Amino acid sequence: MTYRILADLVLVLHGLFVAFVVFGGLLTLWKPRVAFWHLPALAWGALVIGMGWICPLTPLEVSLRERAGQEGYAGGFIEHYVLGIIYPEGITRATQMLLAALLIVGNVVVYTVWARRRAGVRRAAAAAAATGQKRQPMQSRS
Repeated sequence: MTYRILADLVLVLHGLFVAFVVFGGLLTLWKPRVAFWHLPALAWGALVIGMGWICPLTPLEVSLRERAGQEGYAGGFIEHYVLGIIYPEGITRATQMLLAALLIVGNVVVYTVWARRRAGVRRAAAAAAATGQKRQPMQSRS
């Protein structure tokens, strides 16, 4: 039972990591410091997909399932619904490379927007400093 729970936990963590790789760039538009964590995750995800590697979390999960007496991914809710999204059956090498390219291009667009926003904020701050204006704190309306 413990190995099954650990295997399910690894699968959930894997799914969350994949979601972070895919959508983490959007999160940086809200919280720019997330980029520090997202960029290495994005690089890893693109390499794994583009090179056709197997993420180390997959063999870990399989090993835990075997120790739990399970075969493959047959069984519970998590395996049935999440696994097919992470590693669909019949995925070709060309499809993997296309997914990696889409992942990179999509994030280049997001990070371009992010960089332009940061540059605009810096320009506004520099202009305010050059004219001697102090930044006024926002006051609430009563």
